[in-house]
Amino acid sequence: MISTSDFRKGSTKILWNNEPWIIIDWLMVKPGKGGTYYRTKMKNMITGRMLEETFRSAEKFEEPDLEYCQMQYLYADDLYHFMDQASYEQADFNEEHVETAKKYLKEGIVYNVLKFRGEPIMVEPPMFMVLTITETIPGVKGDTAQGGSKPATLETGLVVQVPLFVTEGEKIKVDTRDNKYIERVEDRK
Repeated sequence: MISTSDFRKGSTKILWNNEPWIIIDWLMVKPGKGGTYYRTKMKNMITGRMLEETFRSAEKFEEPDLEYCQMQYLYADDLYHFMDQASYEQADFNEEHVETAKKYLKEGIVYNVLKFRGEPIMVEPPMFMVLTITETIPGVKGDTAQGGSKPATLETGLVVQVPLFVTEGEKIKVDTRDNKYIERVEDRK
């Protein structure tokens, strides 16, 4: 059981109204009279709906029946097709399942799939991904690592800010949590 005192921003997952929710933010309120309570901002892990809710102090919640599995992205048509790395079974996902990973979908890459009661609810990209720049404005002589940034479109369609010295066709490492450029990656042949 998870108590309100166990709430952590962005990481605590609870079962509330028979659905999995993640605590996005919380605030403990201690009024002059009465008991302490927690104001929370939660996100439904199935629908993505945001909700603000108030809970009494020391209220208890069950942990949702969540499990992660590794699945390789194969291709997309009307649905997004993945293959389980353990059982080699294929699974099809609709748009809302891949919403968090859509900007990072690349054939052949293994993604984390979150399941609730055996049913997939969300696809998450790896923490870091190496992607190729398909379009960016050319750098000029004298561009340095410290001197500003420019937009670059990656092979998946994602646009990130990169240093001025980075050019089209280069591979870069991107942090998928905040869509930030990390470093250039050398092609190993």
